[in-house]
Amino acid sequence: MDASSSGTGRVRFGPDRKFTGAKVFSATMMADRTRLGDVVTDWIHSNPSFHVREIIVTQSSDEAFHCLSMTVFYFDFDA
Repeated sequence: MDASSSGTGRVRFGPDRKFTGAKVFSATMMADRTRLGDVVTDWIHSNPSFHVREIIVTQSSDEAFHCLSMTVFYFDFDA
């Protein structure tokens, strides 16, 4: 995973970066942020025709709130 000081991490899958869709998952509450990876994994398993091309994880904060987002870029073999 590549990481930068901006609070963004990126996971790339394979040399081909083409994608046909993107799905954004986000959570602000601590319990939801803790489960976010499982939510994304369940979504991937429930869409077997989707080949994940890249996942970008972004964290943003202010004094009171923290937000975690995972953006999944995928290629749909059934499209």
